[in-house]
Amino acid sequence: MAAVEMLGNYPDLEIIACAVSAQVFAKVVAGEVDGAVLPIENSLHGSVAEHYDLLLEMPVQVERESLLRIRHNLIAMPGVKVEEVRKVMSHPVALSQCRRFLAAHPDLEVVPFYDTAGSVKHLMEVGLRDVAGIAPELAAREYGAEVLVAGVEDHAENYTRFHLVRREGADVDESHSADVNKMSLAFAIEHRPGTLVAALQRLAKAGVDLTKIESRPVPGSPWEYVFYVDGRFDSAAKAEEALAALSEHCRMVKVLGRYRAA
Repeated sequence: MAAVEMLGNYPDLEIIACAVSAQVFAKVVAGEVDGAVLPIENSLHGSVAEHYDLLLEMPVQVERESLLRIRHNLIAMPGVKVEEVRKVMSHPVALSQCRRFLAAHPDLEVVPFYDTAGSVKHLMEVGLRDVAGIAPELAAREYGAEVLVAGVEDHAENYTRFHLVRREGADVDESHSADVNKMSLAFAIEHRPGTLVAALQRLAKAGVDLTKIESRPVPGSPWEYVFYVDGRFDSAAKAEEALAALSEHCRMVKVLGRYRAA
């Protein structure tokens, strides 16, 4: 859904599904696909930590971002009634976002599944008439199922932020290169008192509005961290000033991408 919303103006768009995120990044880097649309943060569940790690590790760049309103629906085979459902399947994150609905139906067996839409695909392929999936409405249309109960999520204000990730050096889509006002960075600081504060102060002094900060452990270096930040700016000069200032206080700085804020 996010890929279609972000890239739907490309008439020859072909979406390739992958099993795990590392495979997605590998295909991007190898040039097997032109790019990837990946979730980076959900307004309820928080950040997708693995994707931060892969953005730092792999030679890729964030080219665009989008916001998608997440709606969860109870979906089953055509003709099945709610009272016939004995089991509910979905991705663990989706299940955690529908706790009130599930708590109100304690007789339902809750089963984690690899994917939201995949749960609907599975129950339709196997012909499970006592099983429902929790998934977007698009999954019901795609696989010929029916929505039994719409909007079973706990919170209406449920959004996921997605990144369009391309290989480093890939040609930038000029239609989205204008009005660039946001950048994502990764940096590591020296182990000295006040270095993180100093680094953040430099960003503020350069006129960058910090919109997010996230820390991730450095593999193989216990209790050392890489910090990921998103910042808004109103001119390219301010962005360059912030990068130069940050480099003075950090042993590593990587620009993960510059793009227009969603």
